[in-house]
Amino acid sequence: MIELGKRQELKIVKMVEFGVYLAAADNADEKVLLPRKEVPEGVGIGDLLSVFVYRDSKDRLISTIREPLISVGQTALLKVTDVGKFGAFLDWNLEKDLLLPFKEQTTQLRPGDECLVALYVDKSGRLCTTMRVYPYLKTNSPHKKDETVEGIVYEINERYGIYVAVDNCYSGLIPAREPAKGIRVLDRLTMRVAGVLDDGKLTLSIRDKAYIQMSKDADLIMKMIEGEGGRLPFNDKADPELIRSKTGMSKNEFKRAVGNLYKQRLIVIETDGIRKA
Repeated sequence: MIELGKRQELKIVKMVEFGVYLAAADNADEKVLLPRKEVPEGVGIGDLLSVFVYRDSKDRLISTIREPLISVGQTALLKVTDVGKFGAFLDWNLEKDLLLPFKEQTTQLRPGDECLVALYVDKSGRLCTTMRVYPYLKTNSPHKKDETVEGIVYEINERYGIYVAVDNCYSGLIPAREPAKGIRVLDRLTMRVAGVLDDGKLTLSIRDKAYIQMSKDADLIMKMIEGEGGRLPFNDKADPELIRSKTGMSKNEFKRAVGNLYKQRLIVIETDGIRKA
């Protein structure tokens, strides 16, 4: 059986002026053309060739010895070459670009953007891509707790958090409780592995371990106090959303940093604010 969107070994069953026809060992009746310009020298009937099968610009099955940047079931970071009536077109190292329909995009794309996509065969039997890569990501990451990793944001959900593909292929999530203001789809992040779940998915954080982050947060708060003329108009008893919007910290993180500054006698905590000591 010839498989669309995958590399496979097929046998030469017919040679013509414009190329050779290939077939699978279990079905000689189903054939696919390898164009003449790609046929290796010296091959003949019965020889096996490793080829990738896709559809050409006229929607016909065709094969190539070239190596595409992605195969069915895989994820890859591909560049947008154009945006048309039905969606974006992606370069995958073959003559015909891949379609990324608008309905499969998680953010608006422009030519030159790089986006993480998965490749699948749609209901009409055509190759198609999607930015909704969650089902295609691996859960056997080699990364351990507290390791530093890199990844790309592919989707953001207000309820659950920021979905990240670590190394472009492993499933990760920055939980919604994590202060992560300003992050957008397509952003590339350097993160810390906060934990590895039982199913192998990674829980991620853009903040350092608490004792390291507390010092950084304390420095930020002091800069904010100085920038506001020596006083902040809220303290660690303020509403969590106010603290998050003003500082980018959770209420607990803010309290830890304020407590650290207070112990160093650098600030005075008032009933409705914080001022420099």
